[in-house]
Amino acid sequence: MRLYEQRRIGQAVQLRIAGSYLSLANFILDRNAVSDTVRKLWIWSGRATVSVIKTTRAIHLFSAFWTLALAFLIFSDVMGRSLFNQPIPGTKEIIQNSVVAITFLQLPLAIYSGAMLRTSILADAVPPVLRKLLRTFGGLLGLVFFIGLIWSTWPSFTDAYRIGEYEGEGSLRIPTWPVRGTVLVMSFFGIWAYASMIVLDWRDQLIDDLSAPGTALDIN
Repeated sequence: MRLYEQRRIGQAVQLRIAGSYLSLANFILDRNAVSDTVRKLWIWSGRATVSVIKTTRAIHLFSAFWTLALAFLIFSDVMGRSLFNQPIPGTKEIIQNSVVAITFLQLPLAIYSGAMLRTSILADAVPPVLRKLLRTFGGLLGLVFFIGLIWSTWPSFTDAYRIGEYEGEGSLRIPTWPVRGTVLVMSFFGIWAYASMIVLDWRDQLIDDLSAPGTALDIN
C-alpha cells in the first residue's frame, strides 16, 4: 500500500513538473508571439508615418496652389469692381472659408517640420534631457488640443452636412460642411503627427531636435 501511494505521489510530482515546464514553454512562446506582434506593429507605424509625411507634403502643395488661386480671385474681384463696377459674387464667403481650410491643411507639415511657434529661451537654458521632456510635454498638449478640436467639431460637422448649412446669399451659396470636414480630418492628421514626433524624438531620429527625417525613417 505504501509503495502504491509513493508511486501515486511520484506520478503527481512528475505531472506537476511537466505542467510547470509546459506553462513555461507556453509563456515563452506567447512572449515571442507578443514580441513579434509588437515588432510588426512598430514597423507598420513607421511605414504609416512615412506615408503620412508624404501625404502632408502633397496637402501642403495643394494648399499653396489654393492660396495662389485666392490671390487671383481677389485681384479679379478688385479689378472687376474698379473697372467694370461688377465684383465677383461670393468672393467674401469663398475667402472667409478658404482661409480656415488652408490654415488647417498646412498644420500637419508644420508639425513635422518643426515650424510651429515656440520659444527657445527656456529650452536653451536646460540640459538635453529636459529639452526632450519639454518637447514631449508640448507634443502632449498638441494631442489634447486636437482631440478637443475633434470632440467639438464633429457635432457641428454632422449638423452642417445634415441640414445643408451654407454661407452667402443670392446666386452663390458656400456650404460650410467641407470646411468643417477639413478641420476634422486635419485634426486627425495633427494627432498622428504629434504622436509620431514624440516617438521619433525618444528614438533620437529628429533632425536638430525639431523636424522629422522625412521618408528616411529607420523602421527595420
